[in-house]
Amino acid sequence: MVLRPDGGSPFVLVCEHASNVMPARYHALGLADRHSSRHIAWDIGAAQLTRLLSERLDATAILAGFSRLLIDANRPPHVPSSIPSLSEDTPIPGNIDLSEAERDLRLRHFFQPFHDSITCQLDRRQRDSRPTAIVGVHSFTPVFLGETRPYHVGVLFDATGDWATALRRHLRKRTNLDVRLNQPYAVTPEEDYTAYVHGAERGFAALLIEVRNDLLDQPQDISQLARQLGDALEATAAFALPNR
Repeated sequence: MVLRPDGGSPFVLVCEHASNVMPARYHALGLADRHSSRHIAWDIGAAQLTRLLSERLDATAILAGFSRLLIDANRPPHVPSSIPSLSEDTPIPGNIDLSEAERDLRLRHFFQPFHDSITCQLDRRQRDSRPTAIVGVHSFTPVFLGETRPYHVGVLFDATGDWATALRRHLRKRTNLDVRLNQPYAVTPEEDYTAYVHGAERGFAALLIEVRNDLLDQPQDISQLARQLGDALEATAAFALPNR
């Protein structure tokens, strides 16, 4: 799904884990129904946060329409976590001993069309010489495999440390959010696809914003976070677009 393809913002929002949808032919990959609403299937609240940020900023947004359990839209296709046989502590029966033919089918039917949509938007922007920076929108769990994550927001980066630091500084000064850099994890080529392929390789600044998903339970809370994050992105645009 592409929102606001002609949006005026320099930011392009990408939400790779927006959906928990799996076609019926996959029979939920052998999982009980309760697992489809868990973080293993999608980033809870991230889609709505992306939509509101897109509206707030007048920003183009691209949202994936399939569950990360089918194939993870933010993992290089060659890594084991691309199609996980174990997610957190849960075995995924439908992904165990997967044939190469099925892996290729999921790559062609889900992963590639999503990233083709991103490429199409970025190609247009480059042709029009439009300033561009990429923001991945994600959510994370308050507890992961027994480890508590008390902070509210993570700003994840590799080569865009100045932008990430400025974004964190703004949020900490203007909000009550506990914002950490490169938590709950750091951006790496092995675990992140968008920031490198659509960002670094094309010369665009890119970072990820991770929000703890219990802060995305209520519509009013998501709206407040969209305002806070949107204000922070606008205030730090110069760090993402030094030649703007």
